Amino acid sequence: MLDTNKYYTPREIVAELDKYIIGQADAKKNVAIALRNRWRRMNVKSDIQGEIVPNNILMIGATGVGKTEIARRLAKIADAPFTKVEASKFTEVGYVGRDVESMVRDLVEQSVNLVKQSKKEEVKEKAAEIVENIILDALIPPVKGKSHQTTIASENGTEIESAPETDQELNERTRDRFREKIKNGELDDRKIEIDVRQAGNSGVGMIGGGMMDEASMINLQEMLGNMMPTKSKKRKVTIAEARKILLEEESAKLIDMDEVKEEAIKKAENTGIIFIDEIDKIAGGSKKGGGGPDVSREGVQRDLLPIVEGSAVNTKYGIIKTDHVLFVAAGAFHFAKPSDLIPELQGRFPIRVELQNLTKEDFLSILKEPKNALTKQYIALIESEGVSLTFEDDALEELAEIAFAINAEVENIGARRLHTVMSHLLNDILFDIPDVIGPNAKVVIDKNKVLERLQGLVKNKDLSQFIL
Repeated sequence: MLDTNKYYTPREIVAELDKYIIGQADAKKNVAIALRNRWRRMNVKSDIQGEIVPNNILMIGATGVGKTEIARRLAKIADAPFTKVEASKFTEVGYVGRDVESMVRDLVEQSVNLVKQSKKEEVKEKAAEIVENIILDALIPPVKGKSHQTTIASENGTEIESAPETDQELNERTRDRFREKIKNGELDDRKIEIDVRQAGNSGVGMIGGGMMDEASMINLQEMLGNMMPTKSKKRKVTIAEARKILLEEESAKLIDMDEVKEEAIKKAENTGIIFIDEIDKIAGGSKKGGGGPDVSREGVQRDLLPIVEGSAVNTKYGIIKTDHVLFVAAGAFHFAKPSDLIPELQGRFPIRVELQNLTKEDFLSILKEPKNALTKQYIALIESEGVSLTFEDDALEELAEIAFAINAEVENIGARRLHTVMSHLLNDILFDIPDVIGPNAKVVIDKNKVLERLQGLVKNKDLSQFIL
């Protein structure tokens, strides 16, 4: 479990990345330095702090070698807002499509969600107490009433008349008993009726034939959404379900959204990471496999430039400055070169990292070492049915060999090839559980089983059906 309150050193960052990503030492080293530099900048005491800009990174490498995974894991280590976009999805201003500022709005949205979650954790205990009282009120409504006489039995069996007790006191004693039952989960399956809040639907669709710009659309929807009254609807649910629903609602009531917005903007500005994938698709020299004419691609680059350089972007949560947002761009650059990007944009990505193609040894390590290795994922899936799955070492070596060979024969899609290979190997087993292969069974995958199921893949020249 990552300690999100800790500021990791570059070596510690690389060690964390090594748990999930095999190889690519140069890329890991550069992103680790970039991440640590952000902490260093925030701890600079002099006026120069605002002048220290992040060194944006351009990662160059074939698909499936770990570019996206490095950026995603980096964001988790930093507990930072992170958004991934594909450059090819953007269009130049004036054309129908996503404008480049939407990536910044996505980043702020992620930041708001992170801060809200953190604030909800802070008020969790108080919210749980409120929820407990709501559930208790639904089960045993509080009452105020007159006094009445109660009798209790003494130890020798004689009846003794007690002091007068009010209905309210009797009600409180009953509520206390039920409160304990609720805490202990004894009543989780009992159904109660609760009021669930529903936000009013503004019913706003696209205006003007879809030509309204995204920022205006967001602002209009928020304005109209705020004008709509919040409705409540009665629902009959179990106490366990009610606890989840109400805890979310009450936590949201206890947090100050103005404070959340302010903190989220700061978090996005100082720690946000935007990962721009497929940046090679908007490079001018991309004659094959590109999207649209060169002039349109260059237009997207020019729209990107002020965002990466540092500008103010209007979002529904407020204005965010992108001066200190870290941009990590990536591309395969099969049909274009980094030098085909406009010079101004090239200058905004001073750190160039070339990721290496995966070797057979890398494939073997990927199958065995990462915490989320595919083998471990399948073992866990099959274990949920009470079936034991084991991979022998020679089977893993053969799987790595086959994945590498298919990449060399057809198209190199990197580590993603292992998904294809593992799926083809285990599909029949997954289909037979639990009807044919029942609980407590043991399935062992050895080299012979791998060859039996997968050897045809390498020999078959028409492998289009196996390409992801």
